[in-house]
Amino acid sequence: MTTFLENYFRLKEHNTDVRKEILAGITTFMTMAYILAVNPGILSAAGMDAGAVFTATALGACIGTVLMALFSNYPFALAPGMGLNAFFAYTVVGQMGYSWQVALAAVFVEGIIFIILSLTKVRSALFNAIPPALKFGVTSGIGLFITFIGLQNAKIVVSGPTLVGLYPFKAAFADGTFWSTGIGALLALIGILLTAVMLAKKVPGGILLGIIITWGLGMVCELTGIYVPDPKLGMFSVMPSFANGIAIPSLAPTFMQLDFSAIFTFNFVTIMLSFMFVDLFDTLGTLIGVASKANMLDKNGRLPKIEGALLADSIATTGGALLGTSTVTTFVESSAGVAAGGRTGLTSITVAVLFFLSLFFAPIFLAIPAFATAPALVIVGFLMVSSLLNVDFNDMTEAIPAFIAAVAMPFMYSISEGIAMGVISYVVINLLSGAHRMKQISGVIYILAIVFVLKYIYV
Repeated sequence: MTTFLENYFRLKEHNTDVRKEILAGITTFMTMAYILAVNPGILSAAGMDAGAVFTATALGACIGTVLMALFSNYPFALAPGMGLNAFFAYTVVGQMGYSWQVALAAVFVEGIIFIILSLTKVRSALFNAIPPALKFGVTSGIGLFITFIGLQNAKIVVSGPTLVGLYPFKAAFADGTFWSTGIGALLALIGILLTAVMLAKKVPGGILLGIIITWGLGMVCELTGIYVPDPKLGMFSVMPSFANGIAIPSLAPTFMQLDFSAIFTFNFVTIMLSFMFVDLFDTLGTLIGVASKANMLDKNGRLPKIEGALLADSIATTGGALLGTSTVTTFVESSAGVAAGGRTGLTSITVAVLFFLSLFFAPIFLAIPAFATAPALVIVGFLMVSSLLNVDFNDMTEAIPAFIAAVAMPFMYSISEGIAMGVISYVVINLLSGAHRMKQISGVIYILAIVFVLKYIYV
């Protein structure tokens, strides 16, 4: 079996082995397992059955990630995307008043269009047109973005008078919430330091161990009464509960429940294009960032076999809509597995198997707290930010757009906005400075810049 895996996924060619790939897959899964709990919660706000959404989420992630492994042999994992699920539930259904069945139809149509664009290589042309400096900027921006997400998930960073601020430990101690959110934040900080020490000492699987140790400390704190779960504060028990058994929730309430009755309306097209736009550039940004960190880009900054990766992403979106979930897309948390040494599709297969098993062991996976996965996101963010060192800071026409792309992602809380800002600034700075005359800037970049500007004007 080991020999088959080594040959099929060409492990030696990628300087890796079965153990390293499986460990990387486990690491990626544990950093994104939260989607199994979060996605049903968000989509249930749109009136969808939470149990069915849980099953659709696990199956959609499993199928999409397997396709990624088979089509591209890359260590990327897929699942229903955050942000896109919120747009689905709170904007399309909540604000615009459409049924969730119509929203699923919009996601399905988006996926079909993406399949066509992937087969005609339009999406890969967009990827390859982005200048190397911007790709490094995007990689760093994603690092900052997932670090910010990790700090928020752990409640270390909270909203405040200056938009964001440090968790108010003293005030929380006074009002009693310290024993819930405060303990979680402290455990996350301990986990970050422990994970950093393990990486400094080159401990194998340090990122995964950081998650497990932090989770274990949380269990000890809960058993001793130091950590007090409080669902109202978003702090839940870290102890797995099998009170409801291990039955797999039925998929029937959401399976094949698409409503195309509004397909020829202007609003439907707008909804579909909104899903398309965010998914397109979030996926491109994620592929750029993760592939760059894994040294998968060639000398021209292109990703070999990107068509396979994009096709897997597109089919997963279509399949996810049929199952009953919002847009399935490539997850930025794949970078955690890459940082742990994952380099081939075997990492993805491992993630897919774990998503399938999660159907039977949901209580275990759903018990992993956000403060336990936060250390992995923060450390991976640090590893990705180092990509900015590859940018020539003596060339302002390259460095400034890369910097803008990097800082826009966490500050605007969007990968696609970071790419938009990076592309617009790249074109404007190079055109007005005259630097474009000495470069071979792809015409696609100019078109993209115009599209992004029009987006801000009309959308």
